[in-house]
Amino acid sequence: MAKPKVATASLAGCFGCHMSILDIDERILQLIELVDFDKSPVDDIKEFTGRCAVGLIEGGCCNEENVRVLKDFRKHCDILISVGECAICGGIPAMRNTIPLKECMDEAYRNGPSVYNPTGVYPNDPALPLVLNKVYPCHEVVKIDYHLQGCPPPADTIWQALVALLTNKPMDLPYELIKYD
Repeated sequence: MAKPKVATASLAGCFGCHMSILDIDERILQLIELVDFDKSPVDDIKEFTGRCAVGLIEGGCCNEENVRVLKDFRKHCDILISVGECAICGGIPAMRNTIPLKECMDEAYRNGPSVYNPTGVYPNDPALPLVLNKVYPCHEVVKIDYHLQGCPPPADTIWQALVALLTNKPMDLPYELIKYD
């Protein structure tokens, strides 16, 4: 029988949640016994190869490419999990939501203290995705089934959540893994 597939993606975030996935240390060998990784930076597979049991998304949506990737994950994954504060509420990238987009772009590409741009032109290569008016948490773009909080969530939280879901057990995480006081 084929093992269930897990896919992961990093959108507008810092990749810290993927580092937490890797921080499960030697348990990664146990995880490989339970699953095959599909589309993920963990294995460098760029496109989905089939249906996935679980998709882990870190980061929010700050550009049209993030939205496309997130919708693609929703289409290919039975269970979709927002991992970390950026995916759940926008995190640090969402700090720009209180500033008009034009002002952010001007600071980044025209007027910032370290900017040298004598033409004053914003990057406009057609390969660059369009920037959204704000950073959106994942659940404002697609249906999300679970949220794993933290910045990043501890490796043990990710481990226990994945094992529970992959073995058809309730995701009953102990308080010690989800407390932040």
